Amino acid sequence: MSTRVRFAPSPTGFLHIGGARTALFNWLFARHTGGKFILRIEDTDTARNTQAAVDVILRGLHWLGIDWDEGPLTSDATGPDKGDRGPYYQSQRRQRYDERVQALLSHGLAYEHEGAIKFQMQREPVVIHDLVVGEVKRDLTDREAQDPDFVIVRSDGQPVFHLTNVVDDLDMGITHVIRGEDHLSNTAKHVCLFKAFGVQPPKYAHIPLILNPDGTKMSKRDVGATIQTYIDDGFVPEAVVNYLCLLGWSPKNNREILPISEIIELFDLPQVLRHNARFDMEKLKWMNFEYVRTMSDDRFHELAVHTFAKAGLDTNQYPLDYVKKAIDTCKGKIKLFNELPGYAGFYFTEAVTYDPEAAKKDFVPENQPRLQKLRDAFAQVKDFNYAALEAALKNTAGELGVKAGVLVHPARLATTGKTSGPSLYHLLEVLGKDRVLARLDRALQRAS
Repeated sequence: MSTRVRFAPSPTGFLHIGGARTALFNWLFARHTGGKFILRIEDTDTARNTQAAVDVILRGLHWLGIDWDEGPLTSDATGPDKGDRGPYYQSQRRQRYDERVQALLSHGLAYEHEGAIKFQMQREPVVIHDLVVGEVKRDLTDREAQDPDFVIVRSDGQPVFHLTNVVDDLDMGITHVIRGEDHLSNTAKHVCLFKAFGVQPPKYAHIPLILNPDGTKMSKRDVGATIQTYIDDGFVPEAVVNYLCLLGWSPKNNREILPISEIIELFDLPQVLRHNARFDMEKLKWMNFEYVRTMSDDRFHELAVHTFAKAGLDTNQYPLDYVKKAIDTCKGKIKLFNELPGYAGFYFTEAVTYDPEAAKKDFVPENQPRLQKLRDAFAQVKDFNYAALEAALKNTAGELGVKAGVLVHPARLATTGKTSGPSLYHLLEVLGKDRVLARLDRALQRAS
């Protein structure tokens, strides 16, 4: 039988990192086994669920590169094999839930109770053969022993999670349910519902939770808890995917940087770890830096231009060759793309804003003659490249009897507005002679 797995989030306005990791593990298992990955939106709570919340989930999955294999064609499709496929929505499957409830009622496996409908739960322990946790024996608690039956349709007529989850898994032929360990407490009920419908339940694999560094459960308010954080902060998706794979799974060869193609080849449920995983933001940033440092120039340029645009810096106003050279000076220097506007935004604005504390220190009257001499030296450079500019600055420092740093700091501040950034001589070459001299002139007016 072909593997069929699913990710079934509830649209609550964010995609939690734990949910993203669950989706990723299901997707990897489907790709590893040649099976199908299904996306199903559990949106029966009409009071809370909105399309905007669904869109957050879809954007997060698309950003991570997680695609699904089945679903209704979207409205822009033009044929049976064209267009994008949307997810399944529980809100569109109400008739199936009603039919299944009627089947349970007609067989005496469910009954009406105070306007609701309850499922008649078995009284003996339920044994769950979990592919990650192992064999779990679920006894009734003292409270459950008094009334083990549970609601499957509320008094307002809305089917509850336990019912819809099982009916969907049954109808969609799900073979493996891979979900967070916090759902293990629900599994006994689900197993009994499957048996009541006369079918064997799917195989369950409850994966470890993602915890904060201090061992507490990660909530949506914790740092790094939602995928939108990584989108906004300029992480690259392949780094986030790589890191998420290592939260609860190990390739057992001590390697950490792995391309997704290799992860798909290696991933299997026996390698899923039993213990909970602790989230380490610094390790993720290190991994992101490794991906940024080694990515192709074309991809680095693409992501950089997008980042500058988000910050209101329009690179389209500058020649393409200039933009490429400017961005090249940043590669290998940043961990996150959202650092770029502050690091190198001076390339794409003519009105440089000076760091106020640095300006107080470097734009003082006694520095004015030195900066003027450096400006004059740069004006005499015919081949305005980094080597010639470095020689000009060091020669000027020698003539003034000062160390090169005495000129480097005010020169950087004058041309970039910052105290740090790309290599000074390379950035001066990129800016070009006219722009560099104009910026030095403006700084000289301030220093005088």
